[in-house]
Amino acid sequence: MNATVKNILERAATWPEEDQEELAALALEIEARRTGVYALSDDEKASIDAARRSGLASDDAVAAFWKRYGAA
Repeated sequence: MNATVKNILERAATWPEEDQEELAALALEIEARRTGVYALSDDEKASIDAARRSGLASDDAVAAFWKRYGAA
């Protein structure tokens, strides 16, 4: 790990929780770009399930999504 990253992570430990969550989300996006794998957050999973329950997305569409992304 380079010094800049190490320093910012040390300082980030003192940030408010909301800011730390934002930093974590950005880091996950970078990792997904590098690996081609994106891990859905619990909130994202809940939003997808809510869309299914609301009728916004059909059960088949949601099942296809989970199958494609390996989460169900």
